Amino acid sequence: MLLAWESGEKEIFELWQKMNGWVYEGFDQTYKMMGVNFHKIYYESDTYIYGKEMVEEGLHKGVFFKKEDGSVWVDLTEEGLDQKIVLRADGTAVYMTQDIGTARQRFKDFPDITGIIYTVGNEQDYHFKVLFQILKKLGYSWSVNCHHLSYGMVEIPEGKMKSREGTVVDADDLMAEVITTAKELTQERGHIDGMDEKEKENLYRIIGLGALKYFLLKIDPQKRIMYNPAESVDLNGNTGPFIQYAHARIASLVRKAEYIQFPEKAVELQQSETELIKHLSSYPDIISEAARLYSPALIANYAFDLVKHYNSFYQSVSIFKEEDEDKRNLRLVLSYNVGKVIKSSMMMLGIEVPERM
Repeated sequence: MLLAWESGEKEIFELWQKMNGWVYEGFDQTYKMMGVNFHKIYYESDTYIYGKEMVEEGLHKGVFFKKEDGSVWVDLTEEGLDQKIVLRADGTAVYMTQDIGTARQRFKDFPDITGIIYTVGNEQDYHFKVLFQILKKLGYSWSVNCHHLSYGMVEIPEGKMKSREGTVVDADDLMAEVITTAKELTQERGHIDGMDEKEKENLYRIIGLGALKYFLLKIDPQKRIMYNPAESVDLNGNTGPFIQYAHARIASLVRKAEYIQFPEKAVELQQSETELIKHLSSYPDIISEAARLYSPALIANYAFDLVKHYNSFYQSVSIFKEEDEDKRNLRLVLSYNVGKVIKSSMMMLGIEVPERM
C-alpha cells in the first residue's frame, strides 16, 4: 500500500487524502483551543521526496551504503551509535528519510535561522542523535545547531499513558475537564458579578487552560510529570490560577488608582519593597537563562516567586491608606510593573491572564 501511495495510485491516494483530512481537521480544533498557531507546516508526505534525494546524494558521497536486499543504511558505529536504515529494500521512505528532508528544507526556506529545536519526547532520544549525525556526515554545517528538547512523559494517576493499550487521555477531553473544574471553583468563590455569560465562559477557559499549561511547564522538561487536573486548578500553591489571580488583583488596584505616576522624591523603602524590586530586576537574566537551558520552567517558577514576593509586599504595607503621596505612588508603580512582568512571563508560556477573576 505504501508503494502504491508513493507512486500516486489514484484509489489509495484519495483514501489517504480523505483520512488525512479528518486528522488535520481535528488537529485544527485542538490547536485553536490551546491557542497554538504555526508560521509554516511541513508535511512528511512532501518531505520524504527531499529525503530520498538526499539519500541518493549520500550514496554517491559514500555516506550511506546498500545491503544485498537493496535497502540503504548509514553506519554510525564509530560515533558510538549503530547502523540505521534510511531507505527500505523496496525503495520506500522511513521516518529518518522524512526527517533528513525536512531539516534541509527548513534551512532552505528560512536561510536566516541559526538552528532548529526539536520538541519531542525522550523516547526519541536515539532517533535524534542519529539524525544529527547523518546531517553532519552529509556536510551540513548547521547540523551542530540542531537541538533535541527532550521532555519527560506525562503520566496520570492510573499510570503511564499507552496509545496501543488505549490508556490515553484525549487532549480535547483534558482541556474540557480543566475548564469545567475552573468554572465550578470560580462559581463557588463568586467575584464574577457583573460579567455576562460570554465573559464568564472566556474567564473559565483562561483559568482552565492556564492551569493545564502552567502545570506542565513549571517542571523541568526532562522530568516525568504526574498530572492531576484538580491540583492544577488550585488557587493556592505553585499553580497557574494562583499567578493569574495575583494579576487580576493588581489590575483591580490599578483601575482603582485611575492614574499612576512616579514619586517626586526619594522615599525610604520597606524590606518587602526592596525584596520585590530586587526580584523584578532579575527578570531579564531569568529569560536569558531559560533560553540558554531550553527550560520554560525557569520562567514559570520565576513568576510564582514574583507573586509570593508581591503578596508579602501587599500584606506588609498600605497603599491607598498611605498618607505620604510619594510612598503611595511608589507602591502603585511597583504594583503596576509587577502586573506587567506577570503578564509578560505568562505570555511566554502561552498563558493568558485575566483582568478580573
